Amino acid sequence: MKTPRSLRLHIGIFGRRNAGKSTLINALAGKEVAIVSEVPGTTTDPVFFDAEIGNVPVTFIDTAGIDDVGELGKLRVERTLDVLSKVDVALLVVDATKGFGDYERKLVDLFEENEVKFIVVINKIDVADYDCDEVRRFKHVKVSAKEGTNLEKLIDMILRIAPDIDDSQFLDDLIEPKDLVVLNIPIDLGAPKGRLIYPQVQAIRNILDRGASCIIVKERELKWALDGLKKKPKMVITDSHAFTRASADTPKDIPLTSFSILEARFKTGNLPELIRGLHEITKLRPGDRVLVAEACTHHPSPDDIGRVKIPRWIRNIAGDVKFDHVMGGNFPPDLSKYKLIIHCGACTLTRRHMRYRLRRALDCGVPVTNYGLVIAFVHGILPRAIEMFPDAMEAWRKYFGRI
Repeated sequence: MKTPRSLRLHIGIFGRRNAGKSTLINALAGKEVAIVSEVPGTTTDPVFFDAEIGNVPVTFIDTAGIDDVGELGKLRVERTLDVLSKVDVALLVVDATKGFGDYERKLVDLFEENEVKFIVVINKIDVADYDCDEVRRFKHVKVSAKEGTNLEKLIDMILRIAPDIDDSQFLDDLIEPKDLVVLNIPIDLGAPKGRLIYPQVQAIRNILDRGASCIIVKERELKWALDGLKKKPKMVITDSHAFTRASADTPKDIPLTSFSILEARFKTGNLPELIRGLHEITKLRPGDRVLVAEACTHHPSPDDIGRVKIPRWIRNIAGDVKFDHVMGGNFPPDLSKYKLIIHCGACTLTRRHMRYRLRRALDCGVPVTNYGLVIAFVHGILPRAIEMFPDAMEAWRKYFGRI
């Protein structure tokens, strides 16, 4: 199975037009993936390319030149800067024939402001040499993307500063070798044909890597499967939209949670903050506006969780609340009008990207919660869905005053 982008190291390539950004991507990837042209401005919107460097799965993001001009160029630059929320490592490509100037200084300021690790890459040393005291302040390397000079040194530098993208935290601290986990996976009209969704695959792989085992059942077979087990499972993990039936069919002494809650815990690293956000549902009033954010893109079904069910459940509690919806990589620049953001599990986003969204919302004073938590809350089973997470239970007691 191809490594999903959410678990690839994201490397953003930044710099002026015609600095050799696309040539550098091709050289690092070892194949022609990006369009190379002598015409400045060939790359318009950010373009994503999957590859491997040093046996590490990566996604390169080729961006438009930071010196693009005109109204269209201004939009391209804005989209280039938006990439900062998605990258783990930035490569600032400097044309050796032009040197390090105001455009590069602006990018360095943005990298530091957004806490993005970066390397200054002096390119085109096959035609010119360049050196200055300012560049020596940063991690830097001189290369020729065209000739392949010093690319191994650059790859080594990238991997040394790159964050850990291992996904073993998904379940590792919750299970032990030889544990048994039951995965409740409904197969309905919304399920992708011929495959499982990524959080389900992620759970299976983590369980096997941990030396544990799992059985997989549909929602109608969950009770039958549990009744037939000789060994009590360590936990049951269900799709959130099957929470009510799964809770009824799972004995109280078996912990139960959902893929969405596990994914939110993994991606944000802050379930207590999402519990605080959940409490905001009790404060909503008619006319308040809520943003529902879904990271993946799909055609909404007639009874879609994010567009139909969650709004209906919340309106049953708070009255005529207004809902806006975004999908994929879209996230509104202005969040101030929202009383609450309800986010999906974010299985298609990197941890950095999801944590960036959470930080942006909190900086604007807008609380955030998660699909799975909302579903468990409105159906009265939230404490059970988070009982295996002590910090989340503490937040539940703090914000809801319950045990």
